[in-house]
Amino acid sequence: MNTVSTDHAPSTPIACVDTRVPTFTLNRTAAAIRLGLATGALALAATPALAQQASTDDSESDVTTLQSITVQGKSETVEQYAGEQVASGGRMGFLGDRDFMETPFSAISYTEKYIADQQAHDIIEVIAKTDPSVFSSRIAGESQESYSIRGLDSSVSDVTINGLAGMAAYYRNSPEMYERIEVHKGPSALLNGMPPKGSAGGTVNLVTKRAGEDPLTRLTGTFSSESHTGGHVDIGRRFGESNQFGVRFNSVYRDGEMAIEGQEKRVTMNSLGLDWRGERTRLSADLYQSKDQANGLTRGLTLASGVDLPSPPDPDVTWNPPWAFYESTDKGAMVRGEFDLTDNLTTYATLGTSKTELDTNMGVGQLYNDAGDFSINFSGVADRMRRKSAEIGLQGNAETGAVGHQFAINATYYNEDYRLNGFRNLLPVAWQTNIYNPVWGPAPELPSDIMAITQTDTKLTSFGLADTLSFAEERLQLTLGVRRQQVVTDSYNGSTGARLSKRYDEDATTPAVAILFKATEQISLYANYIEGLSQGSIAPNTADNAGEVFAPYKTKQREVGVKFDLGSFAHTLSVYEIERPSSYTDPVTNVFSFGGEQRNRGVEWGFFGAPLDDVRLMGGIAYSEAEITKASTAANEGQQAVGLPEWQGKLGAEWDVPMLSGLTLTANATSVSEQYLNADNSLKIPGYTVFDLGARHSSNAWGHPLTLRAAVTNVGNKAYWAKPHYSSLALGAPRTVNLSATIDF
Repeated sequence: MNTVSTDHAPSTPIACVDTRVPTFTLNRTAAAIRLGLATGALALAATPALAQQASTDDSESDVTTLQSITVQGKSETVEQYAGEQVASGGRMGFLGDRDFMETPFSAISYTEKYIADQQAHDIIEVIAKTDPSVFSSRIAGESQESYSIRGLDSSVSDVTINGLAGMAAYYRNSPEMYERIEVHKGPSALLNGMPPKGSAGGTVNLVTKRAGEDPLTRLTGTFSSESHTGGHVDIGRRFGESNQFGVRFNSVYRDGEMAIEGQEKRVTMNSLGLDWRGERTRLSADLYQSKDQANGLTRGLTLASGVDLPSPPDPDVTWNPPWAFYESTDKGAMVRGEFDLTDNLTTYATLGTSKTELDTNMGVGQLYNDAGDFSINFSGVADRMRRKSAEIGLQGNAETGAVGHQFAINATYYNEDYRLNGFRNLLPVAWQTNIYNPVWGPAPELPSDIMAITQTDTKLTSFGLADTLSFAEERLQLTLGVRRQQVVTDSYNGSTGARLSKRYDEDATTPAVAILFKATEQISLYANYIEGLSQGSIAPNTADNAGEVFAPYKTKQREVGVKFDLGSFAHTLSVYEIERPSSYTDPVTNVFSFGGEQRNRGVEWGFFGAPLDDVRLMGGIAYSEAEITKASTAANEGQQAVGLPEWQGKLGAEWDVPMLSGLTLTANATSVSEQYLNADNSLKIPGYTVFDLGARHSSNAWGHPLTLRAAVTNVGNKAYWAKPHYSSLALGAPRTVNLSATIDF
């Protein structure tokens, strides 16, 4: 198998110089691109098998030479593993890029080709497709990406771009501008610093596309049920005598009715990636803007006390009217720079800024009887977020006698200005309707003046130091590291500017240790202890210890595992325990503290690659006992945490049909066990199993590589309950057809 060299100075997505984000737009370019997409769609429609149907994709066909995945720094590459669905390595925070067999943590990196073959519309459709450690409810039309990793909720707002916090879209990320999606499982405060929203089960990093050595002009036409159509253009070029300057442009437009009745969505995204490669210096910049507009999205229902779980209605039903809406706009700019001080020492810096505007009017209903009747009112927000993020560091390697060292030092900075504005109870009286056949009235008039509620300013700074010591010709590797984190938060009344509570100003130190032993070239054994960090709280005014400030609380993971690389087919097996504190006010003493605890113990088996020349497999089985070990209510101790299944099994399979050149058949299966809806585990939703089927065909059309894809998710149109982000109940996605056609010029 191809591996990533770790013998030289580490290569990490790197660095930068600007201080302010430009208020840039790509509207003129986008308009021209949409005209090109329309022209391309007409050409694609000439293919009888496509007719006028297509869906998002940006993969190369099987007859096209695949580009390796370029990673900034030392001009190295992270190679694709056999089957081209995952990369052979990825970024391990400030430690740099590591081959998966030399990484003492659980991680997986999905390639650009795999992302395209899934016809994914957001990140969660990639990371939750075959990974049993990632749980998603598969609810269609939630207003944000919602998922958990290793039984702990992970916030989409903690997703990083090229390792930089706060630069991804705040609520949902369209994947077309990324060449790799990396998932690190478990806490990672040492590697990345404290996630701004405190995610502890794992982190997701997005690696932006760069221009390859060969010119690229790729058009994709898309179609999804019911009439959601659009397109994607991807252009890459390199310039200069040595191809030292690169440009990569991506533009996406999708619009139309979704598979859910009354649900419509429009998505636009434009991105520009620039890079320059010198003898010792590498510079790059990324700019993007994206916009999601949707009507009739899902926020789900709650159950009134004493109401039993009803049978699920048809899966294409939504419980928000077609005039309920969600609109999110994100803009971001990042610059990076890297300089080789010597052959074994590299310094880097990166800087970025982003802006998000969110406007909504939606409701969460309450089911109040067994006949399926529910009441709902509507609330909205007009939130505004500005984020700035930076990182500076030093990476290198050295030897002290027979001991090798790969060391890393970095400092991080993050600032978020969050302004919450909103309104509640838009209707004078809550609307009454039924889950099986909801009927809606006309759209009410929105408030002319939306009240400012709160303003929160958060600053995170940290300093990290780590060294990987290598012994016995690198067969034994010991990683030692520590990070010092500072958290400062100020909260104000959005209308009056009055301080809502005393300043939160606390710090914490998070150590980590990991060991890896390469028993053979095919077997790696590893173990780690690593901590996650989340912002603590200030005791509320109703508590006897009102105003007490609590230091950031630590999530602690212990993990052991083994990795098998059979050359073209790999397996990973890990056992872990994660302890995560939680806060509550004791009902007897009325003292607020972080005395609660959730303990997750799990076993994960995963696999990926090509066991046969024409077969690719990816998936696994995960068991997670997410137990509440300490709670304010004794009856809740020993119970399974709410909304998390104990068992997940997933399988993705592809078969290149030998008797039909260019044809690949695909299938996926996802099986999830029951989930509890309340803390005492007296109410639960049953488990479910759903199947997806698809096919793609690669050929040449008019002398150009052409790939056609077709996929049907939830083939049996199974209706099942799932737990959404904001409430107790929603419906899993109905049967959905996705089609796409990609042609390279």
